[in-house]
Amino acid sequence: MSASIGDILELASRLEAISDSPALDIQVILCHVLGKSRSYLYSHSEDKLPESQLTTFFELLRRRQNGEPVVHLTGTKGFWNIELSVNPTVLIPRPETELLVELALSLEQDQIKSMVDLGTGSGAIAISLARERPDWIVFATDITTGAITTARRNALSNNANVNFIQGHWCRPLADMRFDLIVSNPPYIKANDPHLAQPELKYEPLVALISDIDGLTALREIIVNSKRHLNPGGRIILEHGYDQSNKVCAMLASNGYHSIEAYQDIANTDRAVMARFDATRKN
Repeated sequence: MSASIGDILELASRLEAISDSPALDIQVILCHVLGKSRSYLYSHSEDKLPESQLTTFFELLRRRQNGEPVVHLTGTKGFWNIELSVNPTVLIPRPETELLVELALSLEQDQIKSMVDLGTGSGAIAISLARERPDWIVFATDITTGAITTARRNALSNNANVNFIQGHWCRPLADMRFDLIVSNPPYIKANDPHLAQPELKYEPLVALISDIDGLTALREIIVNSKRHLNPGGRIILEHGYDQSNKVCAMLASNGYHSIEAYQDIANTDRAVMARFDATRKN
């Protein structure tokens, strides 16, 4: 069998039933196989692929046609200004989650000396902040061994100083307190129709679904974070597109103040930031 780079690029139609960006998927997969940039593809469109690379490409194409995410085929995903190793044990970092990093970095540097990322997954948030603020003491928790292993590997490859602890949300923190708590917990309802998307079957459901109302994880984090925040400490939470008012209400009823809602890159309600001070009377 013989095929050029140009021939391969014309196979995008094979992915139209599974992908919103079939041409880009083909390009990314081919770049991964060749170890080249996307610009290389068009300047070498007449080049023939060796049989070994063709075999590898068509195996990855078959997996993509079955719904496997492109990032699982390539093994990496860009987030903020870092590159992360990604596998089925962790949620694929989404662009909208970069909002949490932006909000954390917007805080006055002298007000934050320590932070924890609850449910770190691949380590995307914790590692990004550890690199941007090397003077911060950064911790991160996750309940699964696979996630902790992946996050530690990502921290090492990105030269980030993060302390990882395995456990459920705040439970492994003992009596530790922080100036900032950040979390992108699961917030999808168990019966949400979006869960039928083919790619989601390759991601850990524990990182996506939070009981029947989608608020169980957020509720637990809001309640338990209070004992792990220094006076005046902040909490930043990602949530579902229709949960902003409920999350704000839960924060208010638990004694948080200075509650503000924020929108993501698609102008969708996506995050809330608040402060907590046990001595403050609301």
